[in-house]
Amino acid sequence: MTVISSEPLYAEFMKKTAKSKEFMQQAMQVMPGGVTANIKSFAPYPIVMKSGKGAYLTDLDGNRYIDYLLSYGALMLGHGHPAIIQAVQQQLAADGTSLFGTPHRLEVEMGRKIQQYYPSMEMIRYTNSGTEATLLAIRMAYAYTGKYKIAKFEGHYHGGYNQVLLSVNPPLEEAGPSSEPNAVIESKGVEPYQAENTIILPFNNLDACAEILRKRQHEIAAVMLEPAQAGFIPAEPDFLQGLRKVTEELGILLIFDEVKTGFRIGIGGAQAYYGVKPDITALGKVIGGGFPVGIIGGKKEIMMVSAPLAASDVFDASTSQKSSAKDVLFHSGTYNGHPTILSAGLAVLNVLEQEMDQVMARTEQLKTGIRQLFAQRGIAMQTVGLGTIFSVVITELEHVRNYRDLQKSNFELRKKIDFQLLAEGIYTKPLNRYSMSTAHGEEEISLTLEAYDKVLSRL
Repeated sequence: MTVISSEPLYAEFMKKTAKSKEFMQQAMQVMPGGVTANIKSFAPYPIVMKSGKGAYLTDLDGNRYIDYLLSYGALMLGHGHPAIIQAVQQQLAADGTSLFGTPHRLEVEMGRKIQQYYPSMEMIRYTNSGTEATLLAIRMAYAYTGKYKIAKFEGHYHGGYNQVLLSVNPPLEEAGPSSEPNAVIESKGVEPYQAENTIILPFNNLDACAEILRKRQHEIAAVMLEPAQAGFIPAEPDFLQGLRKVTEELGILLIFDEVKTGFRIGIGGAQAYYGVKPDITALGKVIGGGFPVGIIGGKKEIMMVSAPLAASDVFDASTSQKSSAKDVLFHSGTYNGHPTILSAGLAVLNVLEQEMDQVMARTEQLKTGIRQLFAQRGIAMQTVGLGTIFSVVITELEHVRNYRDLQKSNFELRKKIDFQLLAEGIYTKPLNRYSMSTAHGEEEISLTLEAYDKVLSRL
């Protein structure tokens, strides 16, 4: 819920964003908490934006920000990239419609492009979001294995549905032993059944994971994980490679949720970076270029459980007396493989093929600059992350390996820095990660480091 406060931490923020405050007061009369997604809310109130261009956002008060949230990493070409606008316009003009409701050429064209970079995705299905992709991945695993429990990792987020809204950000007093975490329900409306059927694993602890999986191998259909927790805490290579061996040995499918890491730690995602081939992959965010999209792909024999057969459609009335729909995994969606969105996605990939190395290099430049500014003031911190995504973690720890390590960081100082950076025109949701785009150049990096220098000097 959005909270409007007069706490001193927010004083400068509130002075500069009066129109956002006014807007949110109106919005709370229309939408619960004033937002349509809980993640968009933060205290005292979220900044309401009116326009975006390139690396920048402008709010209702006319304040201009360098945007490092980038819609939680989705906008890897920045706001309003000409290639995306042109691709969308050309698709609409050439096809004469935004939606066919039938198969079309772009589904195959995009699919082949995805398979070029993700060879583990031998066959694919389109969805409308990364959340839908992970949801379908779980159903696919159930259908293929005949087992009906999943394992996920503490601190990992896979979408806002009941099977995975457990132990994403659990209170440590409820989380249980670090080597065998409790399943902690994190939302109202999640039935207790889910805590019994979603097994929680400790990230970057192979021995403990292997012990849990061996003990419950006949129950668990799949292990699902973010190869980088929350997009920025990376799996250790030995851990990920070991997890692949253990799951293969036990007949448990391995699902990579690459919604955050796909295209961001390299065009080929975490599986290319680590050289580990999952059974199923879920993609989203970046490939839509600002439009809603998801893709699930994996081994042919797994994906084929969703192939429609004669008399296998739950909506086919003619099969009602001898329906075999239950013999096929049902998956549908009016907007799956949306032609306008796939045209935008192809444009994104075409640009990244030319500019990916440059974005990676600029990310390292920014990370190095931030670390140097903290070091000059004797503040222990790390820029944790791979590729084009990272977070500023203020900690004395030498390595941040998992959720529990992250809880030992100085969130209060990070929050103070974030709110002062907002006043200096540097935007990310407080305490969130940073994402880079092709639109972030030398000027934006320089301005960001100047803002950090000012803020750290004041603190």
